[in-house]
Amino acid sequence: MKKVTAFLGTPRKQATYKAVREFERYLKKDAEIEFEYVFLKDYRLEYCLGCKLCFEKGEEHCPLKDDRDLLLEKMTASDGVIFATPVYAFQVTAPMKNLLDRLAFIFHRPQFFGKSFTAIVSQGILGGEKIEKYLRSMGEYYGFQVVKGCVLKALEPTAAAVEARNSLKLEKAADRFHNDLMRTSIPAPSLFRLLSFRMARSSIKEMLNPDYRDYRHYEEKGWLESGYYYPVSLGLIKNIFGRLFDLLGTRMIKRP
Repeated sequence: MKKVTAFLGTPRKQATYKAVREFERYLKKDAEIEFEYVFLKDYRLEYCLGCKLCFEKGEEHCPLKDDRDLLLEKMTASDGVIFATPVYAFQVTAPMKNLLDRLAFIFHRPQFFGKSFTAIVSQGILGGEKIEKYLRSMGEYYGFQVVKGCVLKALEPTAAAVEARNSLKLEKAADRFHNDLMRTSIPAPSLFRLLSFRMARSSIKEMLNPDYRDYRHYEEKGWLESGYYYPVSLGLIKNIFGRLFDLLGTRMIKRP
């Protein structure tokens, strides 16, 4: 059985929560799936201090002792993850942004390879498309296999025609997520993801040393020499581009 966890940034059980409930129903239509709801408002998550200890020494050195690791454990134990938020002042809600800030060290040391990710955003009039794209980019940097989510209109009261369009969007998004959730292998990275990996590795090789957690992490994982974060056949073209990205990254860092 697959495990899916939805992290909700909404403080109310209204439009966003109802959308995730409908998404869950569509998702379970063709498969038996364990589904968990995590309301971020119910967890104690302190604001990031910007001390960078998680980057330099490791996340275990963070001076804040709260529920961050509990939330991280829930992601790690899931086969699929959903970030769901309404639009507040043209951005995600404060609890959702705080979670992203507290997990920023994962941008340096991504870890959710092979797990599926999508986003559900509810908006009044506009702003949702940029936020859905933003959340997808966060998922990519965390290491997830990202699936396009959906943006829903949630003006109150909601007209029947709008509800019907929302339902269609949710059904299609659930189908996309289901297909990714059920795949049997991890796909090869895009050229952009390959570029991101090689550039990050170049900077770590040239600028850091074993005193830094990022360097030790890459060394322990074998990433200082590997073709990508996980074993995968890149093919001739991507292997060539990978070598070019290595040269480009090294030259850019060494440039005075």
